[in-house]
Amino acid sequence: MSKFQPISTYSDAEHGYELLPFKFEPLGEGEVVLSNIVGEFVILEREKLGALVNHTLDTSDPDYSTLRAKHMLREPGEQAPLELLALKARTKFVNKANFTNLHLFVVSLRCDHSCQYCQVSRQSEDKAKFDMTEETADKALDIVFRSPNPAIKIEFQGGEPLLNWPLIKYIVEKAEERNRLERRNLQFVITTTLSLATDEMFEYCRDHGIFLSSSLDGPEDLHNKNRPRPGRDSYARFVDGLWRAREIVGYDAVSALMTTSPSSMNRVKDIIDEYVKLDFNGVFLRHLSPYGFALRTKSYHAYNAERWLEFFKEGLAYILELNKAGTVFVEHYSSILLTKMLTVRDPSFVDLSNPSGAGISAVVFNYDGDVYASDESRMLHEMGDSTFRIGNLYTNNYEEIFTNDALLTALEDSFTLSAPGCSDCAIEPWCGADPVFHHGMTGDMLGRKPESEFCKRQMGIAKHLLEVMRTDPEAKEIFMKWVGAC
Repeated sequence: MSKFQPISTYSDAEHGYELLPFKFEPLGEGEVVLSNIVGEFVILEREKLGALVNHTLDTSDPDYSTLRAKHMLREPGEQAPLELLALKARTKFVNKANFTNLHLFVVSLRCDHSCQYCQVSRQSEDKAKFDMTEETADKALDIVFRSPNPAIKIEFQGGEPLLNWPLIKYIVEKAEERNRLERRNLQFVITTTLSLATDEMFEYCRDHGIFLSSSLDGPEDLHNKNRPRPGRDSYARFVDGLWRAREIVGYDAVSALMTTSPSSMNRVKDIIDEYVKLDFNGVFLRHLSPYGFALRTKSYHAYNAERWLEFFKEGLAYILELNKAGTVFVEHYSSILLTKMLTVRDPSFVDLSNPSGAGISAVVFNYDGDVYASDESRMLHEMGDSTFRIGNLYTNNYEEIFTNDALLTALEDSFTLSAPGCSDCAIEPWCGADPVFHHGMTGDMLGRKPESEFCKRQMGIAKHLLEVMRTDPEAKEIFMKWVGAC
């Protein structure tokens, strides 16, 4: 005789269960993925989705318990699911209240490289009129320390920012001086090719806790082709700078990013092997952006979202093979998306933020004093479109810059929870608004979602990650480790 009655004995047969908000999307043949507002998800058979929405799903069904645990349904009178869902939503959006964390200083447009896919309208090394001045830097720092965020990150960009090294030192020391009173969590990053870096520069970075973000596109021949410079020694200079930086600044103080050029398409394993060889712990398989020289040289149109997704999937499969064989190595773009899928944390990655990270998460101070909502906004301006210019350091104060209609309109028009094509998409909780991209491509901040390369990439990656987790338990365990969920 059974000691306990089945769970159906205790259910409210008259009123059944109540559905909580969720969205769904087809996932392969015969299955759908359901997601709620905080990104928790369940994969169901189509027939079971029908039973769920018709309130005929049996309470003894294992998926019933899963759906209840993921706050997609609740039983009569239950308040805990609503309270837990609200708590998770607050946790996910808590960083928005802190406002701008990342402040990018474009200290020079000069550069010693001539990358064909470059997104910036770079200038040659001898044109010092394209350097930021100390006066402009002081005004930018006034804006930086008006941010309510307890953590402030200042990132130096270009061109090649090391070509204006004295100004970098000036800004670092001025910021440190101000921070003795402000007591913020202050960080510095220099985005550099490392080609012009000296030991003296590295020693300064070590003494002031400055991180270095560099670029590596793959093996020597590919890197030199993608990133040409006089002497055809871009790769050699990078590797030399990398090892010197690791020795002087710190092993973990140097990171690298790659950009997928048309020449990269058939070489994803070579690229990953190069990162492993140089002892990086992961790679960011980054697609091209439609700005600057990437458009003028037709690099951006050399491959579409579908072709890039093939590149990405091949790379991810190879990275999973490496992990299964004992080499701990992360694909960072997947890790960002998986953090949103498998935890309630938001990694605050600007391109996958909702509301858009433009202005809220990051702001750009150009060398000439103009202020932009994002780095892509600045690049768009260099192409003749100033839609996302939100002010100037010489003519606007903090309030005027961050309440500019150019910023507020972009945030409102692209908010994914209410945007057509996004609000009912199951991928939306893991995605982001990108008004700059869509405006640049279509002239509309919302864009045409069925035709959007951004949407095709995000949908393709998310569905592929779901498929991998569904069919490969070992891969799912690796993903969980990447995001610290196990």
